[in-house]
Amino acid sequence: MTGYCRYVALGDSQTEGLWDGDDETGLAGFADRLAEMLDGIRPGLHYANLAIRGKQIGHVLHEQLPRALEMRADLITLCIGMNDMTRPGPGFERALEQLDELHQRLAASDATVVTTTFPDLARILPIGRVLAKRVVAINARIRVAAEQHGFRLVDLSVAPSMTQPDTWSIDRVHGSPKGHMLFAAAAAEALGLPGSSHAWALADPSAAQPSLRSRMYSQVLWTQNMLMPWLWTHLRGKSVGEGRAPRRPALAALTA
Repeated sequence: MTGYCRYVALGDSQTEGLWDGDDETGLAGFADRLAEMLDGIRPGLHYANLAIRGKQIGHVLHEQLPRALEMRADLITLCIGMNDMTRPGPGFERALEQLDELHQRLAASDATVVTTTFPDLARILPIGRVLAKRVVAINARIRVAAEQHGFRLVDLSVAPSMTQPDTWSIDRVHGSPKGHMLFAAAAAEALGLPGSSHAWALADPSAAQPSLRSRMYSQVLWTQNMLMPWLWTHLRGKSVGEGRAPRRPALAALTA
């Protein structure tokens, strides 16, 4: 099936579209780009993007998924877990249990589900070495769920393009505009859309390799943009993204 009527995107800042545009001029992101592809195949697609920066697996399970099910989505993309992996503390095992429940509830829906593994962070960000075991653990959970439930899997962990600097914004955590285009192309391939291919996964031989200085600067930005906001909001008993609303909270035609 390549024609969908109701597409709902779930997730965090990656799906919200951070670094593909900005809050003043407007964000795009891979989900918007995928929606445009789908609408080009079957005009009249209705699309909602419920993703909010800073959200974790539990937020998607308890807040975003029920809304997607109420909308009777026939296509759902899920990209979640980065904030669970990067948060200090013992909560990661609980997050994996919530991910299993999220997968089960998605499988019980009538929607086609596209999910994704995470790339090898150790190859793009110094802190990635610390998170390597968590990346392996969550990727294993995602692959098992895709196999068991028939989800369409975008396997970023084995794609050479995902370790190239220009795929990522300067913080090396969020996709650059090019990265979001590659993510959308990967989802298109997973869905078998006309004209899609595996070219998104190939390395660009002309892309420069990251210097030590750029890797260290990316580490500084990660600390500034991800770790410190979490610590500040955690100390105040709040969560990153609290009070923000999804930028496309209701199903609407792309031209609306």
